[in-house]
Amino acid sequence: MPKLPVLSAKELIKILTRLGFEIYNQKGSHIKLKRKTIYGKEIVIIPNHKVIRKGTLKNILNKINLSLEKLLELL
Repeated sequence: MPKLPVLSAKELIKILTRLGFEIYNQKGSHIKLKRKTIYGKEIVIIPNHKVIRKGTLKNILNKINLSLEKLLELL
């Protein structure tokens, strides 16, 4: 299984916008993104850091049901 990549908030936001997310709010160092799905809306909060911790990245991926392989394809 491949390892989680080291990503910045800017890189992660670029990937998530390709998946349909849009930035709709920022408060301090946290950026909120949302997208509409057939089941409702999904909201993800991204810390605006140069390096996102691996645990935080894993939680974000789990929340939006994005596999590690799909993330690596989108890079």
